[in-house]
Amino acid sequence: MSSLLMVILVTSLAGLGMPLGGLLAKLEHFQSDWLAQEFRHGVMAFGGGALLSAVGLVLVPESIEYVSMTQATLYFLGGSFAFMGLDIWLRKTNTPASQLAAMLADFIPESIALGAAIALDSPSSYLLAGLISLQNIPEGFNAYRELRSSPQFSPAKILIVFTLLALLGPIAGVSGYVWLTDYHHIVSAIMLFASGGILYSIFQDIAPQVKLEKHWFPPMGAVFGFLLGMLGYMLVH
Repeated sequence: MSSLLMVILVTSLAGLGMPLGGLLAKLEHFQSDWLAQEFRHGVMAFGGGALLSAVGLVLVPESIEYVSMTQATLYFLGGSFAFMGLDIWLRKTNTPASQLAAMLADFIPESIALGAAIALDSPSSYLLAGLISLQNIPEGFNAYRELRSSPQFSPAKILIVFTLLALLGPIAGVSGYVWLTDYHHIVSAIMLFASGGILYSIFQDIAPQVKLEKHWFPPMGAVFGFLLGMLGYMLVH
């Protein structure tokens, strides 16, 4: 299989995590309210752990090699302030799509970086692909539940939109593969920008929703999410 076809395949599979997460949210049904709450909060924590592992084990380590400390600081902070600005705008316009926006805001730059990484035959490229898939499932789960809070979004409509949005992965991945292979600095800037935004999202949107009073297991989802990333990193290296 050619590298280009591999980019299309892995970014497509990673993108399908969004409708899969939405489908899980649509089908979730537990007899016990306690179990339902534990499950939902555990899913959110798992997504946060997977995102954190993507930042700490792949995106930042793979990018800082090609930029200076000043540049790394500017790109990283730029991403965090951009995500913060987007979050503020969504709240002011009362748009129930902050989770969806966060999901796309990290999925697209990660897919661009993934396409470039596969072109460069980076050993971490498939680890990044796996982490994107892992994080898209809980992000799709959370985004579905958020959109369902608005009466204008039916379950079928949300799942169709998520499936169409998954196509952005191959488009972004092929763009990175075709145009950014020889531009290590640009790819690094994209990865650091995404890292800053992801870290902001984890502590602004995901982590605060994980805690449940008198429940202690949901945060373990973050541990499991990061653990999978760590094991993948160890396998690659």
